[in-house]
Amino acid sequence: MNEAETRAEHIDPALRAAGWGVVEGSRILREHGITQGRLLGGGKRSKAEIADYVLVYRNTKLATIEAKAWDKPYTEGVGQAKAYATKLAVRFAYATNGQKIYGIDMATGLEADLAQYPSPIELWALTFAEADQASAVWRNRFAAIPFEDQGGTWQGRYYQDIAITRVLEAIAAGRDRILLTLATGTGKTFIAFQVRATCATSC
Repeated sequence: MNEAETRAEHIDPALRAAGWGVVEGSRILREHGITQGRLLGGGKRSKAEIADYVLVYRNTKLATIEAKAWDKPYTEGVGQAKAYATKLAVRFAYATNGQKIYGIDMATGLEADLAQYPSPIELWALTFAEADQASAVWRNRFAAIPFEDQGGTWQGRYYQDIAITRVLEAIAAGRDRILLTLATGTGKTFIAFQVRATCATSC
């Protein structure tokens, strides 16, 4: 059974059983592009970074999943899952071959086999378990507002999404001075627009 068959016949059903794509506000991003690949010169790029799955709940990316074919070791994708989780700044990463699931908590370093994927609500609670009450209130308000994407045609880059999230977290924490430093051409206007749009509704 190749990787595509493993996903369709085993991983996708397991995610649905956990509520992903079923629970309101949850989504599964399949073959999610993270980067286009480093520029090598001469119009060439290195291999693009693409996560097999990214789990999203309440407009917030929460985990990456790296899938391998049925006959591969289920932990073979651990390195990729961790790398993508680091890139996207999400707390949880999973590796699977459709038979077993290996979970990683990027915040604590805890790694273990899992019987099943956590549900969207469970994963949200695990991700923000240490949040104080005031931050939780603001996070819930921010989570109700998706980033403006012009009908899916205007997608933020991974580091732009992280910058926006960090600003909103700082606001939720009561900080009144926030500095973002980005290179020319990396989308400061996009970031400012998204922060303003979110705060105009929630702040």
